[in-house]
Amino acid sequence: MVKEVARAIRRGTLTRDGYAVAEGFRLVSEALRSGCELGAILVAQSVRKTLEERVPELRGGSLVIVADNVFRKIASTENPQGVMALVRPPMWVLGDLFARRTPVIVLDGVQEPGNAGAVLRVAEAFGAGGCIFLKGTVDPYNPKAIRASAGSVFRLPLVVGIGVGELELAVKARSWPMFAAMPRDGVPLDGADLKGSFVLVLGSEAHGVSDELAQFATPLTIPTTEVESLNIAVAAGVILYEAWRQRQRSGPKILAEHTRQ
Repeated sequence: MVKEVARAIRRGTLTRDGYAVAEGFRLVSEALRSGCELGAILVAQSVRKTLEERVPELRGGSLVIVADNVFRKIASTENPQGVMALVRPPMWVLGDLFARRTPVIVLDGVQEPGNAGAVLRVAEAFGAGGCIFLKGTVDPYNPKAIRASAGSVFRLPLVVGIGVGELELAVKARSWPMFAAMPRDGVPLDGADLKGSFVLVLGSEAHGVSDELAQFATPLTIPTTEVESLNIAVAAGVILYEAWRQRQRSGPKILAEHTRQ
């Protein structure tokens, strides 16, 4: 088990049995709060008593006690807290993401797991319907992405590994507008109608949105001074906040529908 956990952490993926590795007290608590199935909980020998005090829900659970030096070797952080859990993430399909009729985020070639996780956090914060990780994008269950999401990865609907063609078919079938965040020459954010359902594409840190998707989407630009572009998680937060603000101003009907969903 320890070898399998170490392998998943090293590769930044789920384990062979489909578990994500959540490290630290906060993420273990978030996984529990999210209602996810927990497999084994690995805990360093010196931390066992602390774990039972801080996360009493785990008392009597399937604990695997490992030596402190072994735990330090497999952990992905420099100063591990001494606890990690195997978490079964929810399974989602594309229809789940579009069902809430609120913005759906698409990550196109994003490679930095911290950025991807932070996008998940702001997406949940501003009521997005979910996030699509296209082929060639970092795995959302990379330990760094899980930490950056602060638990949102266990609640926000996610679909991983689909191609551009499948995405285009899903969007066209629903007649949703698609926007692509661009550093320049796009529709200014304050001039875009974001009250309804739409898809927002965020491109890779190095190359931006791929040409294939850029041809299919309306460019959307955040006006800035001096700086040319923003970190993708910051850009996602600004755009999703503006969409949330527009929905707020659209009246009780939209708010009531969003609350029910």
